[in-house]
Amino acid sequence: MKSLVIIEHKNGVLHRMSREAISGAQKIGGDITALVIGENAESISSELSNFKIEKTIIVNHELVPYYNVDGYKEIIKQVVNTISPDIIITGHTYQARDFMPRISAALDIPFIPDIVELEDSIYIKQVLNSKLNASISSSSDRVLISFQSASFSEEDVIKGSSSSESFDVDLDSSSIKSKSDDPFQESASEVDLESAELIVSVGRGIEKEENKSIAFELAEVIGAEVSASRPVVDAGWLPSSRQVGSSGSTVSPKLYLSLGVSGAIQHVVGMKGSKNILAINKDSDAPIFEIADYAVVGDLLEIVPKLIATLKDS
Repeated sequence: MKSLVIIEHKNGVLHRMSREAISGAQKIGGDITALVIGENAESISSELSNFKIEKTIIVNHELVPYYNVDGYKEIIKQVVNTISPDIIITGHTYQARDFMPRISAALDIPFIPDIVELEDSIYIKQVLNSKLNASISSSSDRVLISFQSASFSEEDVIKGSSSSESFDVDLDSSSIKSKSDDPFQESASEVDLESAELIVSVGRGIEKEENKSIAFELAEVIGAEVSASRPVVDAGWLPSSRQVGSSGSTVSPKLYLSLGVSGAIQHVVGMKGSKNILAINKDSDAPIFEIADYAVVGDLLEIVPKLIATLKDS
């Protein structure tokens, strides 16, 4: 089995879900090649050299300094045709959702997105708000897949050593119809929940829109992003770009600080991969406590301001 893992990075930082994709590729086994495209590719390759993979391919072309879908499509197509991998892997990020379908069409290779597990060439997806698993097989010799966030842990990446090499691609401006400008942003509000290491999440337990300010104040103090459950988004208190759950983002931060989130299954499927979950809720029977590592039963409107004050004084 030969795997090609397409690496995502931004501002010289390797995306968490690319580490998870490498972890998944290592679980599959066989020869693993990583592909890094664009500026800062050399520094990302240096980090990848500490992982147990065969090699890293670096593509740095003046027409694709940052992400653009046409450039990625052409580059990946040429790399795939040259090294002939059996499986092309990426994390199921916003960026992957943009370019992977185009790669599938350009190479006539099936794309199976957002899978959580792979067993003997059977691809497992979650359906019906993660209440059921669906098993998918392919008759193709090659397949493209994307791993759902937290399907594999970046902490499980096997360390080792690997080499890197540059790859020359044949690109001309006529093939790049989309504009390469600033680095790709995940949403109009520039919220990148999927790579956030700390998240403060609010549920309807905050009671009213004005109270969301305490979540943002806490997030600012600890350097976190703010997310929300669906009822908060449906009420218009926060934009959909901040929603976590089956119809929002899937996250896996080091700390998920839940404020007034009840813990419905539709929300839990989007954050269950968090390394540590701290939940504050005045309902002692809230389902969120069943998965929380730390539980605080009480009024968040009283607890959180005191927590903020303590953190600011420390």
